Amino acid sequence: MKRNPLQELAALGQSLWLDYIRRDLIASGALRRLIEQDGLRGMTSNPAIFEKAIADSHEYDGDIRALALDGKDAAAIYEVLSQRDVQSAADAFAPVFKETGGKDGYVSLEVNPHLAHDTNGTIDEARRLKAAVNRPNVLIKVPATSEGIPAIQQLISEGISVNVTLLFGLSRYRQVTEAYLAGIGTRLAQGKAVNDVVSVASFFLSRIDSLLDPLLNQAIAKGGKEAELATVTRGQVAIASAKMAYQIYREVFGGYRFGKLHAQGATPQRLLWASTSTKDPQYSDIKYVEALIGPDTVNTVPLETLDAYRDHGKPQARLEQEVVEARRLLEGLPEIGINLNKVTRQLEDEGVDKFNKPFDKLMETLAQRSRSQGRPAVEGRI
Repeated sequence: MKRNPLQELAALGQSLWLDYIRRDLIASGALRRLIEQDGLRGMTSNPAIFEKAIADSHEYDGDIRALALDGKDAAAIYEVLSQRDVQSAADAFAPVFKETGGKDGYVSLEVNPHLAHDTNGTIDEARRLKAAVNRPNVLIKVPATSEGIPAIQQLISEGISVNVTLLFGLSRYRQVTEAYLAGIGTRLAQGKAVNDVVSVASFFLSRIDSLLDPLLNQAIAKGGKEAELATVTRGQVAIASAKMAYQIYREVFGGYRFGKLHAQGATPQRLLWASTSTKDPQYSDIKYVEALIGPDTVNTVPLETLDAYRDHGKPQARLEQEVVEARRLLEGLPEIGINLNKVTRQLEDEGVDKFNKPFDKLMETLAQRSRSQGRPAVEGRI
C-alpha cells in the first residue's frame, strides 16, 4: 500500500488542519474520509472562506430562502449559516477531540473582521459566538492586532479557547504568548480550572514572502553586494521567521513561568502555520509545509496544498534545522533596506482589510439572494 505522507506528520509531532469549510464537504462524507484516511485533525475558517463557499454554490439557497422569509437580514443569515457549518464540522471532529484528549479536533470561527480594532466589541462577540455554537471543540478566532491582544487575554481568563489569527511578526508573537500566560494566570488565581482552555497562535507565512520578494527582486536587479544578499534572502523570510517564532515558543513554554502553570493543568499555546499555499509558481507547492514540520505544531492547509502533500510530500522534522542561518538571514534584512517590523505591521493592516472585503462582499451576496426569494433584505454588519 502506498505510503501517505499526510499521516506521517503526526509521528513527527505536527497536527494537520484544513483551511477550508463548505457544507457539501461535510455532508458528502468527504470530511470524514479526510479524517480517517489522511489523519486530518482540525479545520479553520475565515470570512473569505465562507464568502467563497456561499457565493460559489447553491448549497445554501434553501436556508437563505427560509431565513429571509423569517425576516433575517444579511448579517443574521451569515451568522446562522456559518455557525451551522462550524457545528457540523465540530461534530465530525468530535471523535478526534475525544481520542486526543482535547488537544486536536477543533474547528475555528472568526469574530466579525470589522471588530479587529475594537477590544470590547471583540470580547463581546467572542462570548456570543462561543455560546451560540455550543461545542467544546470550537476555537474563536481573534486577530493579533494591538486591540486584539487584551481581548485574547480576557477571553482566555474566561475559559474561552482562542485561535489567534493574523500574526506576522516576532515581537507581536511575544505579546500573544504573554496574553495567553496572563489569561491563564488570572483564571488560576480565580480558582478556576485551565485544563480545558486551548489556544493556537496562527503565524501567517506566504504573505510575508509575497510582499518582500518584489522588493528583493529590485535589489537583485541593481547588482552589487546588496544583490548577493537579496538573492539568498528571496523566498526565505517567511520560513526564517517561523523558525525563530518556534524558538520563542520553546523558550516561553519550556520556561519556569509556564512550568508553574503547566503543573496546575495549563497546556502550551501551540504555533499554527497559516497562509501555507504557495503564491509564487517558482517555488514548490508544498514549500510552507515541508520546511516547518516539528513537535507541538499545527499546519493548516487549503485543499490544493493537502492534495499536493499527499502526492509528493517528504516528511522530516526540519523546523529546528538551520536555525542559526535563519537568525542571520533576518538580522541581514536592514542591509537590504528592509525593516521587518514595518513590513509585518503593513501585513497586519492589509490582513484585516483582506478579511473585511470578502465579508462585505458576502453581505451583499446574501442580501441579493434574499431579495431573489421575494423579500427585500437589509444589508448590514454584525
